[in-house]
Amino acid sequence: MVVYKGVYSFGPEVRSFKDCDNGSEFWVTDNSGQLELKYSQLNFEKPYEPVYVEVSGVKVLSGKDGLGSEYDSTLVVKKVIKISREIPQDMCN
Repeated sequence: MVVYKGVYSFGPEVRSFKDCDNGSEFWVTDNSGQLELKYSQLNFEKPYEPVYVEVSGVKVLSGKDGLGSEYDSTLVVKKVIKISREIPQDMCN
């Protein structure tokens, strides 16, 4: 399991993660059952608001069809370590 730190966006047909270390973008599959729940508990007025997350998970190749197929890789989230409205500018820009 690897810990990924980055910016997560969620909304209709969008579940994306941008890695703060290298800027890579991934589709997100939430196997923890916590990421989307914790995101919704932040009570944003509109979808797609970016949040800072630290999650542990695995990276897999994305499927050829359906949502997420435009991303090379999918981040399968196993555990949510941290989620915050505050995006650290020194780490993620």
